[in-house]
Amino acid sequence: MLGILRHTDFRRLFLAQMSALAGTGLATVALALLAYGLAGARAGAVLGTALAIKMAIYVTLAPVAGALIPRARRKVVLIWLDVIRAGVVLALPFVTEVWQVYLLIAVLQAASACFTPLFQSLIPEVLPEERDYTRALSLSRIAYDLESLFSPALAALLLAWITFHGLFVGTAFGFALSAGLILATAFPTAVAMSRGEHLGERILRGMHIYLRTPRLRGLLALNLCAAAGGAMVFVNTVVIVRELLGGDEQQLALALAAFGGGSMLTALLLPRLLERRPDRQVMLSAAIAMAVVLLAITVVWTALPGWRGWPTLLPAWGLMGMAYAGLVTPGGRLIRRSAHNEDLPAVFAAQFSLSHACWLVAYPLAGWVGLKFGLGVALAALSVLAITGLFAAARNWPRDDRDVLAHDHPELPRDHPHLKSHGVAPHAHPFVIDTLHRRWPG
Repeated sequence: MLGILRHTDFRRLFLAQMSALAGTGLATVALALLAYGLAGARAGAVLGTALAIKMAIYVTLAPVAGALIPRARRKVVLIWLDVIRAGVVLALPFVTEVWQVYLLIAVLQAASACFTPLFQSLIPEVLPEERDYTRALSLSRIAYDLESLFSPALAALLLAWITFHGLFVGTAFGFALSAGLILATAFPTAVAMSRGEHLGERILRGMHIYLRTPRLRGLLALNLCAAAGGAMVFVNTVVIVRELLGGDEQQLALALAAFGGGSMLTALLLPRLLERRPDRQVMLSAAIAMAVVLLAITVVWTALPGWRGWPTLLPAWGLMGMAYAGLVTPGGRLIRRSAHNEDLPAVFAAQFSLSHACWLVAYPLAGWVGLKFGLGVALAALSVLAITGLFAAARNWPRDDRDVLAHDHPELPRDHPHLKSHGVAPHAHPFVIDTLHRRWPG
């Protein structure tokens, strides 16, 4: 897998991703400490509001950014977005009011909502071979897991020498390094297709392609399944470990490491597995695993209290980590097969927006339902959410899924030779014409 780093441009982009992720991890710890310094016992409410702001911006802004940013200006835009993020985190240590935190977080997450899908859409152009792209996706998944494992440890080490305000400087350095690496990367030539669309049509184009492509509707349902398991881990692990199992901070880190370790193991195995098995089979198997584990934990929590403990928690979290990686890692392959290069930013933006909408559903179920009605009820609700995603994916993603690419031919008459060559009847519905084999992208 590491052999893909021999590709110079991808190596620079991957290192840019790693440096930005490391900075983000430091900022997460620093922001929690800043919130506590400003709000004391209300720090949880401050962080919860900041998280809600983040998700709302991700859902609403990503599609707009995908339509507004010209492909020919991607490099300049990405660099400036990193500069903006660096400037925002450098301003955070100077805030004195909670509303200032919310304002700066809104600006920071707006930049990230523009940056992330645009960055993701660039990778399949840098690595046009699917085998290479699959390895890049797995390596990216491992990078996210390593960040979640090691950034808190790095922050703890740095806090032995500096105040938490210094962590924001480290975050800014990460974004600045990311900008420098992007500057040094040779971007693919962007040749935009002129369609004469209005701004509103460009904004909706990514959503239009996404929601009219059966495999991507299946991907959306699988995002719901992944969010169900992920929300349980990210929101309630601290409650289970500290309150119910009486664990300390090290044991909390161990539980989260079990999830991250399972995710990394799957990411390492996926490239070879996806060469032998169809994406649909792999991802639906991961969805089944996620639903089964959530149901099993629900049974333990509601009917088998004697089984609650570390021998149950750690394997369950490890299995959910494996299922989570199996659900989210191959998603880029599906998007890449479903859009022309000029539409990739818009479709990745749609995926970014819709997947975070799934988290907006899952987070309240894991947090507020658990707080109001107990962890057993929250687990049952998340299990239902995961099962719903599983069945919706199986229903929407055809078994005989072919390597199709959504593309339009509004200028062609129904009897055009290009359409006849695919067996499209002159009276065919436009959706049939929009889903032709990739081998005939003309």
